[in-house]
Amino acid sequence: MNYWQSFVEYLQELPWLQQLAALQWLFVAYFVAINLAYLVLNYISAYQIVRYMREYRANYLPAALREYQPPVSIVLPAYNEETSVVSSVRSLLKTSYPDFEIVVVNDGSSDRTREALIEAFGLVLVPEAYRARLHTELVKGVYASARYPRVRMVDKANGGKADAINAGINCVRYPLFCVIDADSILQPESLSRVVRPFLEDRRVMASGGVVRVLNGCTVKDGMLSEVGLPRRLLPSFQLVEYLRAFLFGRMGWSPMNALLIISGAFGVFYKERVIAIGGYRTDTVGEDMDLVIRLHRNLREEQRDYRIVFVPDPVCWTEAPTDLASLRNQRVRWQRGLAESLWSNIRLMFSRHGGAAGWVAFPFMLVFEFLGPVIEVIGYASMIVLALVGLVPLDVFLVFLAAAVGMGILLSVNAMLLEELSFGLYKRPLQQLRMFVVAVLENFGYRQINSCWRFVGTMRWLFSRRRRHSWGHVSRDGSWQQNAAGAEPASQPHAPEGSHLP
Repeated sequence: MNYWQSFVEYLQELPWLQQLAALQWLFVAYFVAINLAYLVLNYISAYQIVRYMREYRANYLPAALREYQPPVSIVLPAYNEETSVVSSVRSLLKTSYPDFEIVVVNDGSSDRTREALIEAFGLVLVPEAYRARLHTELVKGVYASARYPRVRMVDKANGGKADAINAGINCVRYPLFCVIDADSILQPESLSRVVRPFLEDRRVMASGGVVRVLNGCTVKDGMLSEVGLPRRLLPSFQLVEYLRAFLFGRMGWSPMNALLIISGAFGVFYKERVIAIGGYRTDTVGEDMDLVIRLHRNLREEQRDYRIVFVPDPVCWTEAPTDLASLRNQRVRWQRGLAESLWSNIRLMFSRHGGAAGWVAFPFMLVFEFLGPVIEVIGYASMIVLALVGLVPLDVFLVFLAAAVGMGILLSVNAMLLEELSFGLYKRPLQQLRMFVVAVLENFGYRQINSCWRFVGTMRWLFSRRRRHSWGHVSRDGSWQQNAAGAEPASQPHAPEGSHLP
């Protein structure tokens, strides 16, 4: 014991540890600032969602007026999605939207993705003109179907997700396009709701919807038939995390016209505006966020009156990773994408015409989302060390730790309660109890390890010379796909206007 006390006294005399102890107040100040910022977003989001539900509780258009909805092209980039792409396309064919087309882009898959699509929908190679307005890897051919006139497939050499989306944009026929992941499922009314802002406000250039966790749900005949909770703990944590990110994060930025990200799994854009800024960048892993920030930057520089909005009720369901390795890879990739998107568009921050996007949202993302994991990991680690050597009183450390965990629980439980009071997709009392327990438990380990993964992503962006921009697939259990295919949708008797082949 005497040796340990002597060692502790020696450490306490080290100048750098004393300086580190003094800097802990900066960490505490940062902690207070970030939580106050999140609370403000919470209150803005809560007000906006209550207002939204009051205005749009009913169907937004009578059935007789649905023909006035603009046609939409759905772009489905796919790489090695043999097990899910057919089910996803069949699900999309059952959407209630009146006029749409589906363009699946096979990005040089090494499995039977191409063959599965050809067999399922009777696709044949057609001599269709392909306008390469955006540069992409070699397009080998365009396929169409007589049985399913809404469905086409672009077969191309591998170039990554952004390159595949650009190829799809080159091929689409309609002024609005919607990007959806090949392993996702839309509710029948989701497309109508995410397009609604374009009808209500001519200034809208992009619109995004909510992405929710599909794990634990029941899928029949290509459609979601029953909403359920994941049976495993890791996807359950992600469910609460998604609620917090979408309902509070993005809903809070939308009314300020400061939304900097629309999920790559579900978003609608004006085609010509996206082409005008060069489409999706292929040299970043965060192509979805980068596109939205570039839209803000370009439109701000041109001093256009525009809107980029988030709509909380169009739901896209996607399967969450079920193992730690896949989740880690996903979060590291997301953090690298965030870093690349922010630093390549740094000119937006505090620019003369930056508005709320450049003066509020961009600094928030830079300070709290990009630098946040670095400050949190270093701050927590140093505080633990300082508490062990006695430079930070143990009671102060425990109070701070309790405050950090308590604030995390408050934010998570708020997101869960707001979901139940507004959309109420999880109706059974047992489901609500499980969500509450998960919202509490995620603050004991999961959020901390998530910060560590994001820290790794930031370090890799800073020090990695090789920029890898692959698809970044993660392992999923695919349980929902067992009943997803179901019966084939009926063949359309005629093609929608504008979908004929030349």
